[in-house]
Amino acid sequence: MEFLALEWVGKPIWMWAGFLAIVVALLAFDLGVLNKEDKEMGIQESLVLSAFYIGFAILYGILIWWAYSAGHITTSDGTHAGITYFTGFFIEKALSIDNVFVISLIFGYFAIPRKYQYRALVWGIIAVIILRGIMIAIGAALVQEYSWILFIFGAFLIGTGVKMLMVPESDPDISKNPVVRFMKKHMRVSDKLHDQKFFVREPDPKTGKLALTATPLFLALVVINIADLIFAVDSVPAIFAITTDTFIVYTANIMAILGLRALYFALAAMVHRFEYLKYALAMVLVFIGVKIFWNQIFGKLDPAFSLGVTGALIAGGIVFSLYKTREQAGSGHK
Repeated sequence: MEFLALEWVGKPIWMWAGFLAIVVALLAFDLGVLNKEDKEMGIQESLVLSAFYIGFAILYGILIWWAYSAGHITTSDGTHAGITYFTGFFIEKALSIDNVFVISLIFGYFAIPRKYQYRALVWGIIAVIILRGIMIAIGAALVQEYSWILFIFGAFLIGTGVKMLMVPESDPDISKNPVVRFMKKHMRVSDKLHDQKFFVREPDPKTGKLALTATPLFLALVVINIADLIFAVDSVPAIFAITTDTFIVYTANIMAILGLRALYFALAAMVHRFEYLKYALAMVLVFIGVKIFWNQIFGKLDPAFSLGVTGALIAGGIVFSLYKTREQAGSGHK
């Protein structure tokens, strides 16, 4: 038991193990109980499951807040664990909402029926947990070794935010995606779906022998996770600008992403209603980028102020989007 008290990346191993146990339990319950059979998830079910995930993430944040206030945990950079957790969670959640459209395009390109989409998304969480962990670990090591890299993060976030404000969005062409072209060229890929299976055995066109063959569902899963890595290029530097405590960065990221899979089906049906959210997200990224320079030059801003500004921008973007697209909601989006 003494092993669990040892520290790893600034926190006792029992804290890391406890968090990962929670994630595994949620995924097992989600995939093994709620969605044991493949079925098409409706908007109402999606919203209920999303509310559960968001509520659980908030409860976890309250626990972090209490533990910090009671002196049971500390942060590596001295920031308030509860405030930075919620700030990071809200930023990651908002950035994830903006990614739903791309995920929808990927499923559409591979012609994945809705009843198989949720299982693919949940299995993708496993890859996200590992890949985000690797990216965050690398980011933490770089920040600890080279503190000036925060200036690069800040400049990158400002540049990304300005680009989002100035450059019109265009729909990505999935068929030209280099990952898709590489897999189709170097792997056996089935022309049709095989229910929820990622791999099947089919006769080889040349030899006639049964050979392991990837299905379109597997290709969709891979491309979605590659897209998540690209999205993480924005979100990981953004949360490192809030706190450099690896545990808070990782838990806020994963808690936000866990619920996205459930929320996807509701958002995919009304993603057009969040047309102006990207401008609010752009301003959030610019604010966080500027905050890095301010903190390094003039001293740290009050974390509560950062949380307030971030929350106000995201909430404002959502409300303004819903207001401006209210006619689409009444007449139906085509």
